[in-house]
Amino acid sequence: MTNTPEPDDLYVDQAYDMVVVSNRLPVDYREAEDGSTEWRSSPGGLVTALEPIMRAADGAWVGWAGVADREFDPFERDGISIIPVPLSAAEIEDYYEGFSNDTLWPLYHDVIAPPSFHREWWEAYVRVNRRFAEAAARAAAEGAVVWVQDYQLQLVPKMLRESRPDLVIGFFNHIPFPAYGIYSQLPWRSQVIQGLLGADVIGFQRAADAGNFTRAVRRLHGYTTRGSVIEVPDEDGGVRHVVARHFPISIDAAGFEELARRPEVQERARQIREELGNPRTIMLGVDRLDYTKGIRHRLKAFGELLRDGRISVEDATLVQVASPSRERVETYRQLRDEIELTVGRLNGDHSTLGHQAIAYLHHGYPREEMVALYLAADVMLVTALRDGMNLVAKEYVACRFDGDGVLVLSEFTGASDELRQAVLVNPHDIEGLKDAMVEAVAMPKKERTRRMRALRKRVRDNDVANWSATFLKALTGSGAVAAGIPDTLSAAVRTLAGTERLLVALDFDGTLAPLVDRPEDARATERALAAIRRLAAIDDTRVAIVSGRALDSLGQVAAAPSGTMLSGSHGVELKLDTGPIQLDLREAELANLDRLAEIVDTVAAGSEGAWIERKPAGLALHTRRLNAADGLALQQDARRRVSAELLGITVRSGKSVLEFAVRSSDKGESLNRLRQHMGASAVLYVGDDVTDEDAFAVLEGSDVGVKVGQGKSLASHRVRSPEEVAELLDRLAEEREQARGGASGWT
Repeated sequence: MTNTPEPDDLYVDQAYDMVVVSNRLPVDYREAEDGSTEWRSSPGGLVTALEPIMRAADGAWVGWAGVADREFDPFERDGISIIPVPLSAAEIEDYYEGFSNDTLWPLYHDVIAPPSFHREWWEAYVRVNRRFAEAAARAAAEGAVVWVQDYQLQLVPKMLRESRPDLVIGFFNHIPFPAYGIYSQLPWRSQVIQGLLGADVIGFQRAADAGNFTRAVRRLHGYTTRGSVIEVPDEDGGVRHVVARHFPISIDAAGFEELARRPEVQERARQIREELGNPRTIMLGVDRLDYTKGIRHRLKAFGELLRDGRISVEDATLVQVASPSRERVETYRQLRDEIELTVGRLNGDHSTLGHQAIAYLHHGYPREEMVALYLAADVMLVTALRDGMNLVAKEYVACRFDGDGVLVLSEFTGASDELRQAVLVNPHDIEGLKDAMVEAVAMPKKERTRRMRALRKRVRDNDVANWSATFLKALTGSGAVAAGIPDTLSAAVRTLAGTERLLVALDFDGTLAPLVDRPEDARATERALAAIRRLAAIDDTRVAIVSGRALDSLGQVAAAPSGTMLSGSHGVELKLDTGPIQLDLREAELANLDRLAEIVDTVAAGSEGAWIERKPAGLALHTRRLNAADGLALQQDARRRVSAELLGITVRSGKSVLEFAVRSSDKGESLNRLRQHMGASAVLYVGDDVTDEDAFAVLEGSDVGVKVGQGKSLASHRVRSPEEVAELLDRLAEEREQARGGASGWT
């Protein structure tokens, strides 16, 4: 506990390389007995995940202090700069209790309770979001990373983008995102979508949530989406690529296990069982008192089991922790009354002098007490009707170092996507829920241990630190790429090797061949070519080189083995095993191509070191020999002149190159055509450039994407260099030969 620093100690004028923006600060305000201000840490999963990153990056946290009508100066705590945003009592009522929790919350949770739509709430939401955006914009250094958190601040990304286009902006939605039929009810649906699209990466808990969002984007705005990539028009006539995908959040698994292993916590767990009368089975529910958590369904199922005699009050007790939540909202007050009436009735009907049916606890507990409860519980009931993730399920698993306990988990939680060894239930099906509870009570110890071992491995491997690192890596591409082939990629290669019909698709420059100043000097490494020859000789295996180069240029430098398929000019040109597909430009396209060449020739003529590569359906302006600033200025000039005179020209940026095409295509479309041509059951795609992201975006199922080098990418794996690409192809060839029984040639 520390007091707020004096004003002289504040970093009021400092700019930060990492800024987190959330509704609440990671500290809680307290007023000491002498009237001074005190701040206490409010530990949570988000804080645990981001604290080390923010300290290393000299970060700041922007949020509300939890007190109405009070302004606080910025201060530093535990190595993080705290920037409080003031809110009035009226704004808390309209923005937070109103629009956030009585409009968005029920709407995003599938209208379990009816949402309310009030214009004054929306106006407050816009006003408060702008205040948070302005605070973040003032705090962020040039090119800083700003990570906005959750549904209360969905307009902040666009507001930041408009005022600070230099920023790298991420957004994570901690709650579900509904299907379009539900989302479309929101009167301000378009404004919220546009607000979120201001981010570079939008994270969701589940793949289904990300899919719901991209469908809403298509329905409302008609933007092109390819896999998890959304093409958002920018002010320069080009497009900005926004990634919308799932990044399931997790917990500090090691921290929970460390608490669970403490002797005093284990002793407290023993005391809890004793205080409850040492029943044979303790069932536990831990929730905020919220209508989405399925508490009523859980109580109904438990009561019917007691009524029907399938379990007895002497043998089983239900402990229900329901921490207070939004008690100024009428829906929540009604829910509390209903739950308490139900608990009282069930206890009156079934409890005995020595055994209570339900222990109902309507208050929060410190983490140590919660861990003791997890250890004491034989069955954990997580029966939410709709939940973005539900971290309680993961906390229970992390604490069970003894390998015991059964998790009963709703299939409508994000956690059910990962924790498949739980007993999965549909909480709306009361009969099915009752059967699952009885199954959990009667489950043999060997089966409990088998399931818990698998659950614990999943939670340990995907903890909260991994969640934040994965999101930030997708957002920034930061962090050194480790040497060698990662274990996860090796495992993916082994799986790929066993597929029925395998397509290996490879970028050329920077992937098979090291980058060089003169494109005509590029050559694939000998080891890569040898591996390609081995792969091409294996039954049901095809290799394709997918490049932005014109097909003639690619054919000259690639030295591809016989049978290798080629894709040039970002998919405009194709050479399959049946021969090249002829490019037949229309008259208008030929005219545009001539004028395009004149414009770009004029731009490049004034700069030594720039050169133009001609392609059948376009051209590329190369600026690799220029310094970064001059190259960027030249590309911007070319883009501006072309967009001012010609319509329908596709423009894409690569590494020190700006490409124009009179016929639109990309590597994603090309990869799909190649996949369809050979009927591939799985694809390996390897690339290093921005243009390869279109191919990564169309990968699906058991496909594997590998990014070469650093930078933001949709690929799930990385290697450092063309040399490691060659090593990867070597390994794949060896695994594939073994899986297919040797080299037998393409049939």
